[in-house]
Amino acid sequence: MDILPILSTLKRHKIAAGLIVIQIALTCAIVCNALFVITERLKLIQAPSGLADRELVVLRIEGLSRSQNPEAQTQADLAALRALPGVRAASLVSQLPFGRNSVAEGVGSTPDPRQQNINVGRYVASENWLPTLGLTLAEGRDFEPAEYADGAQVFKPGEEPKVPAVIINRALAERMFPGRSALGQPIYVYGAAPQIVVGVLEHLPSPNPGLADERERYTMVLPIRPTFRGGIYVLRASPDADRQAVLKAAAAALEQSSQGGKRLFRQQRLLEELRADYYRQDRFMVGLLLAVCAAMLVVTAFGIVGLASFWVQQRSRMIGTRRALGASRAQILRYFQTENFLLSSIGITLGMALAYGINLMLMTQYELPRLPLLYLPIGALLLWALGQLAVLGPARRAAALPPMLVMRGLN
Repeated sequence: MDILPILSTLKRHKIAAGLIVIQIALTCAIVCNALFVITERLKLIQAPSGLADRELVVLRIEGLSRSQNPEAQTQADLAALRALPGVRAASLVSQLPFGRNSVAEGVGSTPDPRQQNINVGRYVASENWLPTLGLTLAEGRDFEPAEYADGAQVFKPGEEPKVPAVIINRALAERMFPGRSALGQPIYVYGAAPQIVVGVLEHLPSPNPGLADERERYTMVLPIRPTFRGGIYVLRASPDADRQAVLKAAAAALEQSSQGGKRLFRQQRLLEELRADYYRQDRFMVGLLLAVCAAMLVVTAFGIVGLASFWVQQRSRMIGTRRALGASRAQILRYFQTENFLLSSIGITLGMALAYGINLMLMTQYELPRLPLLYLPIGALLLWALGQLAVLGPARRAAALPPMLVMRGLN
């Protein structure tokens, strides 16, 4: 079909055509960036944690009265928890993924504090933490019993902490020792004494997944036993066990094991619930952006339908003349579809440039990654299809106009 008559007609309706082009451009820019943000959020929400999420029970407690022997109290707690029906393993850790707090340490390959510039999420854990959390070692081994120490002994006022071993995640191993194994290598966390890497975890997320800094990628575990006054008891339930019943029984067991000391339960949750709460705002953002995309597409579609219907009414004489001269219904239909395709193409071209500009702003303001070019053709195809579907109804009505009736009505 010759597009010159179409372009000539559009020149006579510059304002209406321009408004549709602007609307399509804005929709294209917003939809492309919204789809990108939605995809990134869904990747984060659905990313595997490396933990046995569906089997873990979490109890965060604080002692309200000072225990005479906190280390013995911790061991008594763990023994009581491990004896519960349906519990496969139990351990005490300082923090867990999907928490609201995050402890990090500077790590380096030399004892010089100025060179310890890799920000690493730090976990400390008591014995049996590896099978309890369900993590997988890519290399090396778990801590040996002699490598564990009580937190009160490690962090003495005025003394440099002495920790012989450390387990790091694969991302940190590749960062510090690219192209070679990290096993047996020294890293420096505390002072001049090195910590030797004895294991590399396949994956261990940070306490706050989704952070924009290094703590989101790099993590480590130290063999330091927390005390009951500020720790998190983690239980791994059997796959067929009722985790809510295990949680209730664990709380009762800890109360009985308290040796007369009062306790405050800060948290009694399943890890799945903690994860769901942690990503609640992200899920809300995904729903909101989906609603915005749907609203933009609906408004654009109605704009195209309204403009096309108006033009069909305004061009009745032209349509009747073309039909009288032998134009088929298919040719009339193609005319309006081609016209819409041209307007959509101009709007999409402008929208792609605008989408890139919006992404640059988001990169600066919110530290989002660069918009992949793949999203531009996806947005273009979506709007082209929307435009053709929206114009189809008015175009079919135009093609169905009887030529003699139109010409008679205009005389």
